Amino acid sequence: MTTWLILVIAAYILGSLPTGLLVAKLLQGPDPRTLGSGNLGAANLYRVHGPKAGALTLAGDAAKGALPVLAAWFWLAHLGAWREAAVAVVGAAAVLGQVSSVFLKFQGGKGVATSFGVVAALAPVAALNLLIVYLAALAWTRIFSLSALLCAWLLPLAVGLFSDAKAFLMLAGFLSGLILYRHRDNLLRLAQNEEPTISQRPTEAD
Repeated sequence: MTTWLILVIAAYILGSLPTGLLVAKLLQGPDPRTLGSGNLGAANLYRVHGPKAGALTLAGDAAKGALPVLAAWFWLAHLGAWREAAVAVVGAAAVLGQVSSVFLKFQGGKGVATSFGVVAALAPVAALNLLIVYLAALAWTRIFSLSALLCAWLLPLAVGLFSDAKAFLMLAGFLSGLILYRHRDNLLRLAQNEEPTISQRPTEAD
């Protein structure tokens, strides 16, 4: 139990690291919170600072989800039948850290890339299929948020198809709901046909 609790806390703290802000400082660019959507996720970093910043942020945020889950899977083998549930909680903690960062006064991103990292570690085939859907939707619509929302809706289905673990399916449902909730403003802009596309370069916070 002590090991599991430590892993949950560590996952939350790791998830809380503001990858987008760190990338912006590394590239000596302006604070992304003052531009575009004001979000620290890969999509806004791409629009504000370009492909390199977007890719670094995406990789960092995904790693924040995958690494704690992989560590938990290794260190919690002794839990037997409870292992999957315990690992699922660790994954949820990492994503909660990303969307409600202790370093940003409990503000944060929208959980997409970190959730992808979690799913990639728990159900890699499901993650691969979701990635294909995301890229196809992005190529078609040119809108980051719409592609992410489509994958969020499909997340429980993908995990259910490619994993037999009920705990992972419950986690997928939780992550799906969290991502959809965090995109509520995007949903409103999509309904009003005001959501920016990949090519639109922001000059100030929306």
